Amino acid sequence: MSAKILYGKDFAALIKEKVRFEVDKMIFKPGLAVIIVGENPASQVYVRNKHKTCEELGINSKVVALPENTTKEELLNVIDELNAAENIQGILVQLPLPDAIKAHSDEILNRINPLKDVDGFHPMNVGNLVIGNPKLVPCTPAGCLEMLDLAGIEIDGKRAVIIGRSNIVGKPMLHLLMARHATVTVCHSHTKNLAEITREADILVAAMGKPKFVTADMIKPGAVVIDVGINRIAPKKLVGDVDFDAAVEIAGAITPVPGGVGLLTVAMLMKNVVTATKLQIGV
Repeated sequence: MSAKILYGKDFAALIKEKVRFEVDKMIFKPGLAVIIVGENPASQVYVRNKHKTCEELGINSKVVALPENTTKEELLNVIDELNAAENIQGILVQLPLPDAIKAHSDEILNRINPLKDVDGFHPMNVGNLVIGNPKLVPCTPAGCLEMLDLAGIEIDGKRAVIIGRSNIVGKPMLHLLMARHATVTVCHSHTKNLAEITREADILVAAMGKPKFVTADMIKPGAVVIDVGINRIAPKKLVGDVDFDAAVEIAGAITPVPGGVGLLTVAMLMKNVVTATKLQIGV
């Protein structure tokens, strides 16, 4: 058996088409502000991709580039200005922040108006997700769920296992899947008998940041495997958290790395900009 490959570009295109349709209907074009501090090359690539996608979909894009030595207070002042700006409906701070202010990341992210928090990291948005009333949801797990829906993969009643408990992927993925009536187990570095648990999963989400950690013997035949990991093992070589070449012979469907979940993240960010705009104007 060889698994169906779930290519992110196909699903991202469908999501962006829906976003473009929503933006075209709006009386005014929503605006996204991306704050980048310092000269991190990977961050610069991500910001350029977001800016390009905004232009493609008719969303106004504002990139606020700040120097490496920006203080916490200076960054908070920039966020306050964007919170008050009527032409900005979405704000995100590109992570990671420089070492000098990295320890204040939570305080900085929490300064963003929760209605403009298109990353979905503000405690108010986290709380809404936990109680089953999601507003703005972290883009990567939301993209995983959107992909399952677009691929016609049933979630209701299925056994789902998530490896990884980060605030960005693992925890929000738990609540998204539970809300869709999956039975969910979250595994982590202290989990005993991990392979026994993962072999029970109809839907297996790998999000722990360890290259090729999930091997074929950890996968239930025919399972859906979502690989969220992006690990650089050579200058031009990226792999996921799943041993793809082995897993593809066992799984029923699987996302590749690169070319899988990562491509959905920016598309879902654009969807969050539209959602944020509607929340702010009361639609």
